[in-house]
Amino acid sequence: MDLREVLQESHASLNFSLHYISTTMSDYSSLLITLVLACLIVSGLIAISVILGPKRFSEIKDDPFECGTIGSGGAKGRYGVRYYLVALIFILFDVEAIFLYPYAVNAQDLGWSGFFAMLSILSVICLSLAFVWKRGLLDWGK
Repeated sequence: MDLREVLQESHASLNFSLHYISTTMSDYSSLLITLVLACLIVSGLIAISVILGPKRFSEIKDDPFECGTIGSGGAKGRYGVRYYLVALIFILFDVEAIFLYPYAVNAQDLGWSGFFAMLSILSVICLSLAFVWKRGLLDWGK
């Protein structure tokens, strides 16, 4: 192997490396542009709110607005456990509903096995809804 072949080989590998680096950087350039634009928009909105915001403060202006009524009580009110239970149940059913979408998209491709798998998931969802309903967690009157 003479010097010319070695130089051509190293030149080819260097061109490949530079091409790979430039391709990788162009992939990240759109992300960088998006981040810069997001920072500019946030900074601009904060600057506009400082410029156009209220300059004179008073007790009436600083009071929180509660649907046209005078505020009552503190902001650190306690919620009942039932509120959190309903929130958790909502999240569980929402996550389970996410699994229905891929089946709906691929229903024909999955065939009968996919149908019975989805039927089992829906039966679990219906049984859990019946359990929650029977326990009275959805009844706000209690």
